[in-house]
Amino acid sequence: MTMTVFSDFWGASQRSLTAVGTFLDIGACSPGPDVIDTENLIIALMDNSCVQNVLVSGFHLIFIVTLIALTLFHRPNTNSISSRNSPSSPRSFLEWSCFLSASAVSLFSFGVTTSLLVSAWVNERRIPMFQCIFYLVHAVAWFCLAFTVKVYKMSRYAKLVRVWWVGSFLLGTYAAVAAILDVIDSHKVSVTMVLSIASWPVYTLLLCTCFKGQSKVSMELRSEEEPLLGRSQSANGQSGIREKVSPFATAGVLSRISFWWLNPLLSSGYRKPLEQADIPRLGKEDAAEENYENFAKALRDQESSQKPFSVFWALAACYWKPMAYNGLFALGKSITVSLGPVVLKTFIDYTGGKRLFRYEGIVLVGALFLAKFLESISQRQWYFGSRRVGLQVRSALMAFIYRKDLRLSNAGRQRHAAGEVVNYMAVDAYRIGEFLYWMHFSWTTALQICIALVILSYAVGWATLAGLAVILTSMAVNTPLARSQNKYQTELMSSRDACLRATTEALRNMKILKLQAWEDRFKEQILKLREVEMNWLSKVLFRRAYNTVVFWLSPVFVSTATFTACLFLGTPLNASNVFTALATLRIIQEPIRLIPDMVATVIQVRISLARIAKFLQEDELEPDAVFRNDSLKTSDYAVELEQATLSWDPDSGAPTLKNLSVKIKRGQRVAVCGAVGCGKSSFIQAILGEMPKLSGSICVNGTVAYVAQSAWIRSGTFRDNILFGKPMDKELYSKTLRACALDKDIESFPYGDLTEIGERGMNMSGGQKQRMQLARAVYQDADVYLLDDPLSAVDAHTAASLFNGCIMEALEGKTVVLVTHQVEFLPAVDSILLLREGEIWQAGPYNELRSTGTAFEELVTAHEEAMGGNYELSSTTQGSGTEQLQRMPSRSQSRREEDAMQLARAKKNASQLTEQEEKVTGNTGLKAYLDYLRQANGLVFLSLSFSTQLVFVLGQVASNWWMASEVGNPAISTSKLLFIYSTIALTTGSFVFLRSAFLAMMGVAASRSFFAGMINSLFRAPMAFFDSTPTGRILSRVSSDFSILDMDVAFAFGFAAAASMNALTNFAVNASITWQILFVVFPFAYAARKLQLYYLASSRQLMRINGTTKAPIVNHFAEAIAGGSTIRAFKKESDFAVENLCLIDTNASPFFHSFGAIEWLILRLEFLSATVLVASALFIVLLPEGHIDPGFAGLAISYGLSLNLSVVFSVQHQCNLSNIIISAERIKQYMSLPSEAPAVIDEKRPSLHWPSVGKVELENLQVRYRPNSPLVLRGITCTFEGGQRVGVVGRTGSGKTTLISSLFRLVEPAGGRIIIDGIDISNIGLHDLRTRLGIIPQEPTLFRGTVRFNLDPVDEHSDPEVWEALDKCQLGDIIRAKPERLDAPVSDDGENWSVGQRQLFCLGRALLKRSRVLVLDEATASIDNNTDAILQRILRREFSDCTVVTVAHRIPTVIDSDMVLALHDGKMAEFDQPKKLLENSSSFFARLVAEYWANSHH
Repeated sequence: MTMTVFSDFWGASQRSLTAVGTFLDIGACSPGPDVIDTENLIIALMDNSCVQNVLVSGFHLIFIVTLIALTLFHRPNTNSISSRNSPSSPRSFLEWSCFLSASAVSLFSFGVTTSLLVSAWVNERRIPMFQCIFYLVHAVAWFCLAFTVKVYKMSRYAKLVRVWWVGSFLLGTYAAVAAILDVIDSHKVSVTMVLSIASWPVYTLLLCTCFKGQSKVSMELRSEEEPLLGRSQSANGQSGIREKVSPFATAGVLSRISFWWLNPLLSSGYRKPLEQADIPRLGKEDAAEENYENFAKALRDQESSQKPFSVFWALAACYWKPMAYNGLFALGKSITVSLGPVVLKTFIDYTGGKRLFRYEGIVLVGALFLAKFLESISQRQWYFGSRRVGLQVRSALMAFIYRKDLRLSNAGRQRHAAGEVVNYMAVDAYRIGEFLYWMHFSWTTALQICIALVILSYAVGWATLAGLAVILTSMAVNTPLARSQNKYQTELMSSRDACLRATTEALRNMKILKLQAWEDRFKEQILKLREVEMNWLSKVLFRRAYNTVVFWLSPVFVSTATFTACLFLGTPLNASNVFTALATLRIIQEPIRLIPDMVATVIQVRISLARIAKFLQEDELEPDAVFRNDSLKTSDYAVELEQATLSWDPDSGAPTLKNLSVKIKRGQRVAVCGAVGCGKSSFIQAILGEMPKLSGSICVNGTVAYVAQSAWIRSGTFRDNILFGKPMDKELYSKTLRACALDKDIESFPYGDLTEIGERGMNMSGGQKQRMQLARAVYQDADVYLLDDPLSAVDAHTAASLFNGCIMEALEGKTVVLVTHQVEFLPAVDSILLLREGEIWQAGPYNELRSTGTAFEELVTAHEEAMGGNYELSSTTQGSGTEQLQRMPSRSQSRREEDAMQLARAKKNASQLTEQEEKVTGNTGLKAYLDYLRQANGLVFLSLSFSTQLVFVLGQVASNWWMASEVGNPAISTSKLLFIYSTIALTTGSFVFLRSAFLAMMGVAASRSFFAGMINSLFRAPMAFFDSTPTGRILSRVSSDFSILDMDVAFAFGFAAAASMNALTNFAVNASITWQILFVVFPFAYAARKLQLYYLASSRQLMRINGTTKAPIVNHFAEAIAGGSTIRAFKKESDFAVENLCLIDTNASPFFHSFGAIEWLILRLEFLSATVLVASALFIVLLPEGHIDPGFAGLAISYGLSLNLSVVFSVQHQCNLSNIIISAERIKQYMSLPSEAPAVIDEKRPSLHWPSVGKVELENLQVRYRPNSPLVLRGITCTFEGGQRVGVVGRTGSGKTTLISSLFRLVEPAGGRIIIDGIDISNIGLHDLRTRLGIIPQEPTLFRGTVRFNLDPVDEHSDPEVWEALDKCQLGDIIRAKPERLDAPVSDDGENWSVGQRQLFCLGRALLKRSRVLVLDEATASIDNNTDAILQRILRREFSDCTVVTVAHRIPTVIDSDMVLALHDGKMAEFDQPKKLLENSSSFFARLVAEYWANSHH
């Protein structure tokens, strides 16, 4: 019925047009058929030029009239910018091309019109009215189109112009196709045909301009509605342009479909190497904050609905909509890709002579192109959308893991080491994000297989069941492989955690490893853990190889089984059904081959989800453990504890603090003191809420500031560490610096307070770090200050200055709880709490405790005995010394004058300590690939893999060629045909396993070699490298880069080679059948290569920037783990979380644009591939009938159908390899680090008994840390005789620790030398030097493990010797009280032991080592006076015949030394016996002692 009505309408239209044509003398209008069916409709639309001309002219006339009306009657907006409402000249190359091309077509049309009129006038013929009108309208239309290029960005024209351009392109395409068909059919050419064909490229340029300008116009339209002053105020008060957002956020539909929004970035990257500033930030939907909030809400909803905790279902609740949207594209791709075999069957029938209508061949070519075009659009949007959602998931998980760690309880922290948590974020979250890319593959592969089976059943009938049986068998075979893969992957992740944990610990504590000469021991331990990981990695990769064999050979098995079933069922085999079946199998071949990777990904994701879920369910700090009231100040008490009992291990039932009851009034200063391990630091942690509470109550009224016992310094500038997120108040800032004695230090910094501080304050002395975090607390202007022994790391003068100027004056009116071992400051405080065995033993003012308490009296007596010592100072000496000391500036005038020129020169040449991470820019050629392949015979493995893949590909081509050539040969029986086909295919199929096995071997060998090389390089690097390189920068390579290197790089080489071979094979097969496509192939190859190079210029930089922006995330994460208690005390969790979100977004943006860029490239390559396919099909159609055998036609089209996919996979795998090889490039950078001096110099090894005397000679020793920095030690010359006890004293920053570093050659002298027992230490190996010296370092370091391991990591001593050392260092009874005894656990950094106990551990190590030269670097700073006195007696007894160099801030520690070396501003102030120095009241040492004595009687 519908067709009849349409037929009547069409006939009436034709008669009307013919009448009009007769009136206007139109020779071109020919009547169409009266009866319209499907075939005649196509013929009428293609043949009738009159219809074409009327449609095109009418369409243009409508828009010309609309454009004129809009221009004449538009009222200008007086509020808008005039430049936006007036035409502007084209700016871009594309716009100029459109403008000039449209103008040229317009002039051509005017010329044709003029020629017709002149010719009619000269020849006295009637004017061809219709043709003149058509050409005139055409000329005016193109003139207007050229005008629109100038005005299309203007708001009033934007929509009209775009509709006009898009419509013109569609009509122009229709006219051009019709003209081409007319030329082919009639073998005649007219002016109208030429004009139609020539106009199409210009229409295409207009369409491209439409896409390109869409996002720009939308942004301009938005800006017209916004205020003109669209600028934001920057931090310094100056206005700056708002940070640019990714064009994707404002891109239109067409721009998103074509990825046109990436053009500005790719163009910029092609012109110059991209920098981080060139990459726009993400839009709101992709930002980490938005995704974190959504994920957190999903988990809360899950908890409120009492559903089981599940990370997977929470993510599903957040992202099911975008994933369902992506699923629609996946469905579209699956359907369109399956149309190919159907079209192929019709093509084979067409070449065999079966024609349905006149232009069937052309329609088939068009249908083929349309199917490939829709397939490409669907697949690209699917892949991009999945990657985008994966990025959002990864950002949400990383942000949530970070916030979870900030709330993690102490028990949870014990179960999840810092290295493991970094792995959750850097590896597990990444794997889960990647899973979203693979998720739709599971059902689309199944769907494509089902569709393929339907097509096969249509082609070969019941024989399809044989193919189905093979597919089900391959799935069944894969089941046990998948189970074993799951097991091995779980073990691999666990072993990777252990290896990363050990590596992280070693890197963080590299200084102590070098001082103790333990590098080899810890390196060996890491390599053993890595070897365990490599064993599991080998099993995982080989299981992956087995899976690959099963699925790569599945299409071969399926086709063989299907054709064999045809033989037995009697189904005839011909070109049509054979190549329909083969084309179907070739199309599903790639999805099937991806099943092993999909299975591996699913297994990895299951494990990662379980690991993250376990971490997220860990106990958190109890929010109600402490009641904190920051705003209300109604109570008279700042801190209240009522019968509080707390324990670090609540499950054990043994309380750490018991029955604490104390009330601290507002403005009161309270000191907390006691012996080592009595619970002083735990008392502070209890007030902060860091400790699990068993009973009682704790209340804090007012804001809190906290200073940790172990200084926590952030990477960043000096100023950032002080401000700690608070706005700059210059007056308060200056007062804070003066109160904390930091104003003079800043003067010596090359960049003042903008000088960058190394990770954990590595370029600062211990005293400077303590003063920095004290200043941080003071600047916060809090109500309650909790100070955990901040004075122990500074000298007596600085301690007195800090106590008087900071604690007593700057914090006047504040509530201060001060943990201290300095008894001399106790009389000045309002109240004292004496702790013993976790209880408040005594409490009250100083005089009251002295008169009533024996325990406190013992503490004070121990201090007085230490001060009394061997030398008594007269009051005159004390007074004069103190006065002279007060008159002496902290930096002498002579030093200032001497430093002036050198410091100015240093500031001129200075660079920040933490340098920008090195990253390669531009194209490095084959270097990165060769660096990888040269590791462990990689070239050999790759060559073998390449050869076996070549045999396999050639075998597949040979089997298909045999089928194409002989399928129609009656002389070849079906059984012989199938036997030879299956024999070739199956025989060569065995080479697939060899290929995968070689790749697995290459991957394992390369990973082992890379890791060993990097670890060796890191452990041999000088300390200067670790001082200037954040640990996160190294860990990002050890974790994420090595994860990619282990799992992906080797197989990426194989996949790139295999995909490239498949693509070349497809080209070769097509060219061998229709050689004419070579005219298309060569331009295609050139264009494809240019596109690839254009893409790679930006892609490489995006991946490199993505790699370098990972390190700050890891580093920030590690810092937050280390300083969690400080962050929580200041309530800065939200600030740090926001900073973490910014770092995540900074890293996500290059990744987002990177995977967008690959889709940009593939979309264009697929369009080119579709062009080649269409050209091949078109040649088959245009060649005379019978010129190509149907079998070879089927072979050509079947390979052509997979050409699109093979080219895409080829380029995709090449680009993927180019991107991930950057991980190898980054690792390689750390395999060739500058090395410190050799560990052993064979020809200069000292004797086994060296040093036998222990004589140390310093000759004009000069030291600087960096080439352009000022000297830190300035020509020190002195001699420590063998067996002497030498005390080294001086102000904070005077060079004491630097002297020790020089002795151990952590820093090499810039001048002079050090001689020990006649041997210049710079001439021997570092291992020989450091193993012969002993040290108890300033910062006590413990490693995760056991007590025994921490005392004797190299396992050189027996258990009785270890117990003896423990008893001597006062730890024996504590260890015996633990059920595990020597196997008692030690957590990360020894957090389950107090700082004082950690120092005692370090003393135990020295007692075991028993070196002839022993250095004590502030070894007893965190120990009470009583314990210190005991230890000094032990040291004197145990090391009576050794040279002991003691660096100390406590004068009693060094006052009984044989010699005292006083350092001042890097110079030797004096070196003599302490008695002689004390007799001279003007000596530097005498002044120090006088000051200390004065402070002790404060």
